Amino acid sequence: MGARTTNHGHRFAPTVWPRAARWAFVLAAGALLGVVFSYYWRVFYGLDARGIPPLWPTVFCVVLGAGAAAAALALRHIKDFAVRGTVCILLCGILFAFANPPLQTPDETEHYLRTYAISMGRLDFDADRGYPEDVSRLMAAFPGAWVNAHTSAGIGVDPDTQEEQPYNTAGYALKQYGKDGTVQSIADSFAQYLDGEGKANPVTEPISFLILPFLPGALGMAVARLLGFGALGCLYAGRLGNLLAYTLLCGLGLRCARKARPAFLCVMLLPMSLYMGASLSYDATLLACYYLMLALLTRPRWTTRTAALYAAACIFANGTKPYLNLLWVVLPLLLTQKEWKARGKRLVWVALCAAGSLALTLLVENYGVLMRHNYGTIARQGGEAVNGGAQLAFVLSNPLRYLAVLLGTLYENDGFLGQLGLFGWKDMPVAFLSLTGPLVLLAAALLCTPRTETLGRRRLAGLGLFAALYGIGAMTAMYITYTPVGMVRIVGLQTRYFLPLWLLLVLAVAALARQALTPRLTAEKAQRLALPLCGGYAFLGAVLLFQHYFVGPVYTVYLK
Repeated sequence: MGARTTNHGHRFAPTVWPRAARWAFVLAAGALLGVVFSYYWRVFYGLDARGIPPLWPTVFCVVLGAGAAAAALALRHIKDFAVRGTVCILLCGILFAFANPPLQTPDETEHYLRTYAISMGRLDFDADRGYPEDVSRLMAAFPGAWVNAHTSAGIGVDPDTQEEQPYNTAGYALKQYGKDGTVQSIADSFAQYLDGEGKANPVTEPISFLILPFLPGALGMAVARLLGFGALGCLYAGRLGNLLAYTLLCGLGLRCARKARPAFLCVMLLPMSLYMGASLSYDATLLACYYLMLALLTRPRWTTRTAALYAAACIFANGTKPYLNLLWVVLPLLLTQKEWKARGKRLVWVALCAAGSLALTLLVENYGVLMRHNYGTIARQGGEAVNGGAQLAFVLSNPLRYLAVLLGTLYENDGFLGQLGLFGWKDMPVAFLSLTGPLVLLAAALLCTPRTETLGRRRLAGLGLFAALYGIGAMTAMYITYTPVGMVRIVGLQTRYFLPLWLLLVLAVAALARQALTPRLTAEKAQRLALPLCGGYAFLGAVLLFQHYFVGPVYTVYLK
């Protein structure tokens, strides 16, 4: 297109300039916000007082702000909702992979060691087999449950008044060895590993006998090892491998979903989901399989391809976390005969899912037994006070007491819906995310209120019943397998176990809102609004997680 002219003969700039100006403005705005945020960090968290040059945090925040602005602007040009959401999941997940320090995701030490062993070609399990020396140094530098295990309280000095005042490091990644010891940060752990201080105790293979769910991370580690990276580089490469698998499965879920796509994008981009998806945990692929199966249940018709994809995800989920996930095999029965267009009857496919799930479960269990060496007797997790048979008998003989245990556990844990900002081993609370997480889910529910987004009463009722059974089943499983007999609360429950239930909750709230309101929102506009809402929240979650681990707080800097 040529340049346009006015009546006076003056020529306008070519039409490409408004786009360039828009990019320049957005990038400048992102960079400016980065400068403001870096100044906030420097003042409130005392970075200058710690001897950190102002240029470092400023450049970091400017690059992060400009990068986020550029990504947001670029995503606007992707028309396909599934592709746009997939790219957003990948970009935000990369931030979480690096905002989370090494080995801080639940059980990540064990998962790291098993993934590293698989990346070396070890497909059996040997308790006497060790790792390279830098792996042992990484284990020593980053102990698990880094926050709560070292939370300190004592007397410090106020930087303004120089008077003594109490301090507490809870909720921030700081530790103190001994009453009068020096307060250390995550940076000290990085320095300890990179400097190679001292000789770490050798580590051997963990009590973990899974192969399949760790393959994506192992592939990432194998590539890193070929490129010459050490233990730390392999950790981040493994996380990125897992994130890629999580992203692809979530992208497939967004592609397959025919209803309530903003709800799926929201839950996939929740900070808790990305925290697990960008870790070495097998929950990365497990959660993505949950989201994919629920996305398939929004389709108005099921073909043979749909049924096969659901069966594959269901069988994989059962092979990763057995028995409880058997509940997923019955969900195809929610479809009516008119909606079922796959070859074979629904009951045949349900039987296929059940048989495949049980077969993979038994294969994994027997493989773990036959291929393990030098482990001896493996102690029961939780000690001798845990006894599954005795606990089950206790539940069956005291149903009302167990009901009180269920309700009390939900109450003490804010129904787990109020812990969407609780990371690590439940020891890194980001209060802002816990407060706003339910609000973001509510906003996603409102974006699913157009009349075209309804799933129908049959499916909603069936999914509601499934959610209740699955939630009670998850809690009961932890009570039987990890909790001392007769204890009045359930041990080991984490918010991530309930993420698929929150997705179903969003669908239920959307159905109620659709009846109570008269929405004028269209599905197309809802999808356009979903990305900035959910993507922006995920980006903020990564920044706040980084802030809690690497930046604050200020008052512990001035300890005696």
